[in-house]
Amino acid sequence: MNKAQSLPSRYDPAALSDEELVERAHAELFHITRAYEELMRRYQRTLFNVCARYLGNERDADDVCQEVMLKVLYGLKNFEGKSKFKTWLYSITYNECITQYRKERRKRRLMDALSLDPLEEASDDKAPKLEERGGLDRWLVHVNPIDREILILRFVAELEFQEIADIMHMGLSATKMRYKRALDRLRDKFSGLAET
Repeated sequence: MNKAQSLPSRYDPAALSDEELVERAHAELFHITRAYEELMRRYQRTLFNVCARYLGNERDADDVCQEVMLKVLYGLKNFEGKSKFKTWLYSITYNECITQYRKERRKRRLMDALSLDPLEEASDDKAPKLEERGGLDRWLVHVNPIDREILILRFVAELEFQEIADIMHMGLSATKMRYKRALDRLRDKFSGLAET
């Protein structure tokens, strides 16, 4: 008897753990998508928030989320469970965000090179859209990209340091050190602003 035959056909996806849903998806995909849909429902909001904060706009975030969901759909059959599903999902998300960010940066550089108005070019750099929103986004524009990724994965995706280290291919101590330094820099910056 194979694994698919040993699973009861009637179940409530919302009552299952991520691991149980992954097992279901292995048995069901591509004919039945209930387990996959429940996994995506659980993480959809946070996934979008991670992408929006990383990329700085909702249009790109939505595109990346769609791409991530497709990669999960087609990759779930091969997911071996060596890490938590959540870690695997955010690893895919992180890689897709980096790809999109690089694409946008290349596009922006091309537009800047073609631009005849140097003032327009400078004003785009000085006024990132993230600052207008406030909250966490207001803080994130003040840290370098790697530190921003660590803070997003920690605060938005709520991942453990080891999970973040695995996703970013860094050592655990290096991840914790970068996290602490980024927070210290932000505290210094914003405590200085509060005093003025």
